[in-house]
Amino acid sequence: MMNSSQIRQMLNKVPEVTIYFWIIKVLCTTVGETAADYLNKTLNFGLTGTSLVMGALLVVVLFFQFKAKKYVPSIYWLAVVLISVGGTLITDNLTDNLEVSLETTTGVFSIALALTFAVWYAIEKTLSVHSIVNTAVRPSTGWQFSSRSLWARPRATSPRKSLAWDI
Repeated sequence: MMNSSQIRQMLNKVPEVTIYFWIIKVLCTTVGETAADYLNKTLNFGLTGTSLVMGALLVVVLFFQFKAKKYVPSIYWLAVVLISVGGTLITDNLTDNLEVSLETTTGVFSIALALTFAVWYAIEKTLSVHSIVNTAVRPSTGWQFSSRSLWARPRATSPRKSLAWDI
């Protein structure tokens, strides 16, 4: 018979947050930004074509991520990479096609993240990743959306830092 700790671990669809988690997260963000730029410019998909292809892939991967009954590293980290690509593309579309400033996109992503955390806290009464349990009734949606918002935001922020530092 499983104890409550084993049951909680079995129902958890997110990785343990360790130094390795943050190293992989940073690498995924870099890979995502590079992949979007490669598809857009080098392979000449264009911004709209790249956005459509990556958006479709993201929808498919998120479907499997939410459908998974447990943490599946390959699905989880592929979703992270595709969210990073999506964040890059959203920011690029807003700044390049709609002429929205990087300051505005940074603010919008930050507000979206804050709202996600607020809703998550209102429902769960905690933001602890250790309390995340996935059931048919209560999936880890707060973690899923907050982590996606967080991983989409760096693209809006990073060019701003580069421009400010004249890199």
